Amino acid sequence: MASQEAISSLPPLQKYDGSAINSEKLSDIFKGKRVALYFAAGWCPMCTRFEPSLMKFQSAAASNGKDVEIIYVPSDRSNDAVIKRTTEMKMLSVPFGEKADEIKTKYKIWSGSECGKLGTDRRSGVPALVVLESKKGSELAFLDAESRGAGALGSWPLEDDGCVW
Repeated sequence: MASQEAISSLPPLQKYDGSAINSEKLSDIFKGKRVALYFAAGWCPMCTRFEPSLMKFQSAAASNGKDVEIIYVPSDRSNDAVIKRTTEMKMLSVPFGEKADEIKTKYKIWSGSECGKLGTDRRSGVPALVVLESKKGSELAFLDAESRGAGALGSWPLEDDGCVW
């Protein structure tokens, strides 16, 4: 189960409709799940091609008793676009704007179109995932879907108890 330190390592999160989610509720939402940050954008063709595989992976993992919670980190161009995408994919998200930029900068993952704002010192563009460990909420695994596509999902540490919140 996730520690309070792991929960507090996350930025504020929002529901599909854009409303804030209470941090106390996160423990219940994440309990027993593997949690990852999903860096993507709706205007990105590589992201939209990758997402059916991501959704299939999430469903297959749940069918095998390994529930996955994916948190959308938007590189979209508006909050309305974020709400539309998270509603379609049934994902929590980091709020559009400054909070999303802080997470992108922390993990050095953002779209090429954001290099003017966030710089060029990034390790990956979008799509990409960062699987979080449950004790401190730090990075457990990096899945480079930008270069590996759906094959990156094979690197998800589903058997590692350190990623179960």
